[in-house]
Amino acid sequence: MGPFHLDERLARDSVLITTLGLCQLRLQNDCRWPWVVLVPQRNDVSELFDLTPLDQAVLTFETNLVASALKEVTGAVKINVGALGNIVRQLHVHIIARNEGDPCWPGPIWGQGTPVPYAERDKQDFIKKLAGAL
Repeated sequence: MGPFHLDERLARDSVLITTLGLCQLRLQNDCRWPWVVLVPQRNDVSELFDLTPLDQAVLTFETNLVASALKEVTGAVKINVGALGNIVRQLHVHIIARNEGDPCWPGPIWGQGTPVPYAERDKQDFIKKLAGAL
């Protein structure tokens, strides 16, 4: 098994927060929502069922760990979790904190508006808070 390769779009649109047991945890660079992405460090995997049963269990554990920490840090009323992959085929799981009154509430965020990049200080503060809650 060779080194892990991250899809170029995931690399361009997000920043590494930390590496968990299976996944890279990445912050999506769009401050309209607290939005992170888990990327299992497995090459040539596009579907959940492509993972081994053990990796599936670890991904579920890491998803729940991150979702709980994100809810704690943001105080969100709802955490959305999704693995779409229609554009970026590499398996990745979006975890998004949602609140009533956010830019798309109660609808989906996918393809809505133009991403608003984080200011560097805000990005680093958020990363520090989330990493501390894990």
